[in-house]
Amino acid sequence: MVKKLYIKTYGCQMNVYDSARMADTLSPLGYVETSHLDEADMVVINTCHIREKASEKVFSELGRLRKMKSSRQEQENRNMTIAVAGCVAQAEGEEIARRAPWVDLIVGPQAYHTLPQLVSKLDPTSRQAVINTDFPVENKFDFLPEEHTPRGPAAFLSVQEGCDKFCTFCVVPYTRGAEFSRPVKGIMDEAKRLIENGSVELNLLGQNVNAWHGEAEDGQTWSFGRLLYALAELDGLKRIRYTTSHPLDMHDDLFDAHAEIPQLMPYLHLPVQSGSDRILAAMNRRHDRDTYFRIIDRLRDARPNMALSGDFIVGFPGETDRDFADTLNLIDRVNYASAYSFKYSPRPGTPAASHEDQIDEAVKSERLAGLQQLLASQQQMFNHSKLGEVMDILIERPASREGQKAGRSPWMQAVHFSENSGEIGDIIPVKIVAAYQNSLAGERVIT
Repeated sequence: MVKKLYIKTYGCQMNVYDSARMADTLSPLGYVETSHLDEADMVVINTCHIREKASEKVFSELGRLRKMKSSRQEQENRNMTIAVAGCVAQAEGEEIARRAPWVDLIVGPQAYHTLPQLVSKLDPTSRQAVINTDFPVENKFDFLPEEHTPRGPAAFLSVQEGCDKFCTFCVVPYTRGAEFSRPVKGIMDEAKRLIENGSVELNLLGQNVNAWHGEAEDGQTWSFGRLLYALAELDGLKRIRYTTSHPLDMHDDLFDAHAEIPQLMPYLHLPVQSGSDRILAAMNRRHDRDTYFRIIDRLRDARPNMALSGDFIVGFPGETDRDFADTLNLIDRVNYASAYSFKYSPRPGTPAASHEDQIDEAVKSERLAGLQQLLASQQQMFNHSKLGEVMDILIERPASREGQKAGRSPWMQAVHFSENSGEIGDIIPVKIVAAYQNSLAGERVIT
């Protein structure tokens, strides 16, 4: 019997990958994904715990689902299973079960391979959720089935999970666990399957993806740079990306890879969070601004057309006007193609949440507005610098505007062009004819 599965995903690319793998895991039970919530037999809310008020957003979503579940039962005498997955489930599973007793299933990000067993334990007459938020001894990737649906021309591939860095603002070590690197064989096998199913670009994922150091079949431990070289040898793989990186894990062979692997795109997301050495120390980032500058310089020496994106937190406890000025100075020095920026928000259980020198919300808002204005101007200048340039674009999907298709530049910019320019999955030469804040427009160049 075919059952409809609806998954709503919050947060990072890792959660996007996890949602796809949850769908694969539930497929043998007869679940087929749908994009229509109102026809779902099971709804999975895959949550993120990083941003402010993450829990409140989850409970708000669950409130809406409660009404839908009750209506379904009353009008159609049909049950709708509600599951909460991801990092909020991991951190607050018992609280979810207490506050939202209509939730049937709660599963953490390291345990979703157990979904078939958890579903088998469901009792529609019970108001007791089935919960698994353990950090299992076994490697979940060994228990996940092969992919059931193509991922499209650009696919995510998780190679590393967890974090041992313990930045004082971050919940990831507590929700995702310790750093874990998948073995080489599992990564290479999954990469080959994705390519066979039509993916020509792979984006390698990890909380600290460049900290990956996986075991090969001969027992040797490979570095992340060596993995990139091996992936580049796969027939049909035309583009490689990776995210998210930590400055402490930028090693020599990774710089070499950027210089020598043509499939490795000239774009890197390398978060720094602050430009103040004092705040970096308080965050336990374990590097200073000069170290970050040296990394950027080496990357641009290795790949002169390298573009950077980053993450920034403003209003960290104790941040002064001088500390904030240092951050603006760092942004000026690096010149980002894009970036993500946020006001600091205390995450329960993290060391920074207990600091007494919290910054006033009005000050945070003022600083964030100034920082985002600078970042937006840099992004706009970067996009306008591409006017007249001919670049290779991977066609990923139909565009939202009729008569157009959409793709990505080597620097992750969204590019729109005529739908007659090529087929999805093609990489075509495009001349950029217009530049906007968040996208480019182009015309195919006939060679």
